[in-house]
Amino acid sequence: MDVLARQELPGAETLFGRPLTALEGVREILASVREGGVPALLRWTRTLDGAALGAEDLWVGPEEMEAARERVDPALLASIRRARERIEAFHRAEPVPHAWHRVDSDGLVLGQEVRPLRRVGLYVPGGRAPLFSSLLMGAVPARVAGVGEVVVATPPRRDGSVPPAILAAAAEAGVARVLRAGGAQAVAALAYGLEGVLEPVEKIVGPGNLFVTLAKREVFGQVGIDGLPGPSEVLVVADATANPEWVAADLLAQAEHDPDASAVLVTASEGLLQAVEAALARQLQRLDPQGDGVARRSLERWGKALLCRDLAEAVAWAGRLAPEHLELAVEDPWRWVGRVGAAGAIFLGHAASEPLGDYLAGPDHILPTNGAARFSSGLSVETFLIRSSLIGYSDEALRRDGPAAVRMARAEGLEAHARAVEIRLEAGGPGGADEGPAPGKEGEA
Repeated sequence: MDVLARQELPGAETLFGRPLTALEGVREILASVREGGVPALLRWTRTLDGAALGAEDLWVGPEEMEAARERVDPALLASIRRARERIEAFHRAEPVPHAWHRVDSDGLVLGQEVRPLRRVGLYVPGGRAPLFSSLLMGAVPARVAGVGEVVVATPPRRDGSVPPAILAAAAEAGVARVLRAGGAQAVAALAYGLEGVLEPVEKIVGPGNLFVTLAKREVFGQVGIDGLPGPSEVLVVADATANPEWVAADLLAQAEHDPDASAVLVTASEGLLQAVEAALARQLQRLDPQGDGVARRSLERWGKALLCRDLAEAVAWAGRLAPEHLELAVEDPWRWVGRVGAAGAIFLGHAASEPLGDYLAGPDHILPTNGAARFSSGLSVETFLIRSSLIGYSDEALRRDGPAAVRMARAEGLEAHARAVEIRLEAGGPGGADEGPAPGKEGEA
């Protein structure tokens, strides 16, 4: 991502009046919306998305949401509803932290408060493919977590409309606020707010293109983010029992996402490798007869096939690469799943095609990419929770722990830390200290 961020941005002189890199362009847009508010957001929406909106058009109204639900094919709406139910069931089954506390024999109180975020921004791509499935994958776990408000931002089409399937998914997921804005300008609106229109959110989640991802990285610290997902990826570990047509179809399914998406086969069977390559050629001809489609370009740039000595080596390679999606297209996937070093999601067996996870299996499809599964995980209920530690001292617990804290503070050269504890010990604990007027008496704030 850093390499792409530093490349010269095509059309920058037209957009910004001077040559800029992608990162510099993103920073310019962020600053513009932060300082200029709604007029700046509308200007960038007109310039970059070709949609001439007024301030009154920023939010999708409830009538438009309902009309969209009616326009969507009933069978698709039923599928969206089923997906929402499956995603919700999965996340409700997820083990999550809960508030707790305990008191020891000397009266020391320790615990945690766990509470949901108040307001979350969810970015939903709407360019090459209107990803209404990503709306479900972001909004449903937020709702399960108890988030007070989910604000969706999605780029409008040139006529200012939002794809009906996105709005139908929003209605099914209980999202009431959909902002017609995309790209870095939408991230700026979510992070910094729009005076009189939108309060800043506390966290931004959801996938996006390079400019969205760079913008999320720039506003991190002002708000939280779920991660920095890059182009999508799948790695298929397959043995001789795998169906080469199925493996080829799964590789193509990932490749069609983006010219920079990666699709990799790792196997110890040379016969399977050759059969998959032949199946890919046949299926690609049917999918892209013109020879210039996204999937073909993706495979030419990032498609790989690795031939290993045995299945153990193949699984080891998969764990090192830590892919977003890992398919174990092998006879006994449970034998190998425990040996996988890292992966965003693991699909078990020949029937578990990765697109099933994209839509309605239940687990979230907003996952770490580019090896980030080594140290991070996909979206979950816990993404939307924050924890605060609870610490309460009785007189007895203070007398027990205080001297050790004083010694440690002085060993670090922090005398004020030591004195803050020592002054309580000298007073005999809270019961012996002059704590000022009691609540409700003179001096109450």
